[in-house]
Amino acid sequence: MVAGRSHPRTTLKAPIVWPSLLVLGGLLALCAIRPTLADRWFSGAQAWVVERFDWFYVMAVAAFLLFLVLIACSRFGNIKLGPDDAEPEFSFISWTAMLFAAGMGIGLMYFGVGEPMQHYVAPPTATGSTPQAAQQAMLMTFFHWGFSAWAIYGVMGLVLAYFGFRYHLPLTLRSGLYPVLRDRVHGWIGHSVDAFALVGTVAGIATTLGYGVLQLSAGLHTVGDWDTSGEGFRITLIVVVIMLAGASAASGLDKGVRILSEINLLLAVSLMVFVLLAGPTSYLLSALGDNIGNYLSHLAQLSLHTYAYEPTREPSWFGDWTIQYWAWWISWSPFVGMFIARISRGRTIRQFVTGVLLVPTAFNLVWMTVFGDTAIWLDTHRAAGALAQTAANVDDLLFRFFDYLPLSKLLSLVAIVLVAVFFITSADSGAFVIDTIATRGAPRSPVWQRLFWAGVLGLTAALLLAAGGLKALQALTLVAALPVAAIMLALCYGLWQGLKADQAHSMQEVGAATSYWTGEHWRLRLSRIVRETSEQEARQFLRGTVLSALAKVAAELSRAGIEARTEDGDDEVRIIVPSVSLREFAYGARVVRKRSPYFLLRESVESDQEHLYRVVTFFADARSGYDISHLREQEIIADALRQYERYLSLAGDEKTHLLSRSRGRPTET
Repeated sequence: MVAGRSHPRTTLKAPIVWPSLLVLGGLLALCAIRPTLADRWFSGAQAWVVERFDWFYVMAVAAFLLFLVLIACSRFGNIKLGPDDAEPEFSFISWTAMLFAAGMGIGLMYFGVGEPMQHYVAPPTATGSTPQAAQQAMLMTFFHWGFSAWAIYGVMGLVLAYFGFRYHLPLTLRSGLYPVLRDRVHGWIGHSVDAFALVGTVAGIATTLGYGVLQLSAGLHTVGDWDTSGEGFRITLIVVVIMLAGASAASGLDKGVRILSEINLLLAVSLMVFVLLAGPTSYLLSALGDNIGNYLSHLAQLSLHTYAYEPTREPSWFGDWTIQYWAWWISWSPFVGMFIARISRGRTIRQFVTGVLLVPTAFNLVWMTVFGDTAIWLDTHRAAGALAQTAANVDDLLFRFFDYLPLSKLLSLVAIVLVAVFFITSADSGAFVIDTIATRGAPRSPVWQRLFWAGVLGLTAALLLAAGGLKALQALTLVAALPVAAIMLALCYGLWQGLKADQAHSMQEVGAATSYWTGEHWRLRLSRIVRETSEQEARQFLRGTVLSALAKVAAELSRAGIEARTEDGDDEVRIIVPSVSLREFAYGARVVRKRSPYFLLRESVESDQEHLYRVVTFFADARSGYDISHLREQEIIADALRQYERYLSLAGDEKTHLLSRSRGRPTET
């Protein structure tokens, strides 16, 4: 196994990158050369998708939510996202805080006041500007920002985490199709899946950046009385933010995005609490309970509602809001899904689903109640309908809303900072995720690649804003998300197949090699057990005894007509037997360092080591490994063969067994 270069020039995968760039480049060229034609084409494509595939988006999103709930409630809920002995990397409080940070960011700022007010003025079925319209406005806002949205993210995050941490596959969409496609995930089908994901992610993040630019422009005009109406100013704003995102990317995720996210978390919560206390507090607390009850009681109906029997104006509302939201969340799912997958290693599937569905949804519902209901209350009690009259101008609506609260200028400044930081972190994190997709999860990519993708995001947002404004960005998102939604349904099937295989493995556990020891050479074994092993000795044992044993097993399997190979990495060795009927067989060992326990007896120890070094097994199915540091070569061979026999019994294919027997078992060593 070849070790990766420490500073590769590029880790981009041409079969993914070139088709994606050709599609994006063609769209951007059309926007730059023929903006009027591009606007007409985008609008036509959006109308065509809504007319013909609105039912597909509705059914897919409902299926995602039902799938997650069923998985969490089933026997699969106890499976860990990682090896069976893995522990969560973050405490529950830290994990839930980061789930909040993975939220909708700019969207919460842009639509927190805008969406409830627009639904209040023009609800889908009620009469506008009435108490019934207010209730329906909050119901639809909750629906768009509630469980359904996070079910989309949850499916993507669960698939990536499961196949990434239990199958040791890259954190890309194609990995989720491994149980279905097997080795074909490395071919053109896998390349196509990742290319669709890349284009969809660029479209979704570019749309978010478009919202951010429009709201930043409106805020700067309100606070500083700047002339921000021209396209030149907005494009300049994009360039500045992308440059700041590039600086954040160069500093790394830990320093850049983490610090900015912590600042935004504090500012966002502070802003929400201030609005809660400065607004009609008692009314808001009462409205929150009413909103949650109304949402939960209508969730099943809304999840499958396509307005097929409603008046002709409803399909237009349905396409402009619900379908557009589902497409937006789907296009963002590789971005948010990868983030929540990375922070969820070691948690069970049940913990993952419960946390991902409940924690961010709860915050979103509180946020929307505080801002949305406060805006509706202010419009009817203080503004005399002035907010409703300007509801169509969502870019400026949040700052008009602040005019009716104390410290309005300060609130506007805080909102501008929040939007700007959300803008920067979205571009930076988005570039990181896109680069991960484009490189198939390469661990060490040069910084210039993330800077390149940040530039692509900025260029896409700028040209589409110039071509058709936000409508062009929304249309691109709606169309690009369609194939990604189909892929996500296939990912659900692939995850189910993987979980079934996992369950089969857990029903036929084979113990550690110690369980089969006959007691031979007990003095030698005892001396190895009571004596601490140094790092050098552990590595020598790994590359000497263990590698030699696995090489002999691989050679015998090859002589029996069964493909087998050994791999030698920096700190691990393994034997691999590919298969088309189940996941490949792998038996490996790696050097593991653990801190010495304080109670360790040291009378017979020559050196007082701070750490212990052990050689521990690992497998393809993420079962817990065990220490083999005290075994001899023949015992390691016996243990590997027992694990291989277990693997064959799980395949459930008599042809595999007969073929193995007819060719003869590997001879004993």
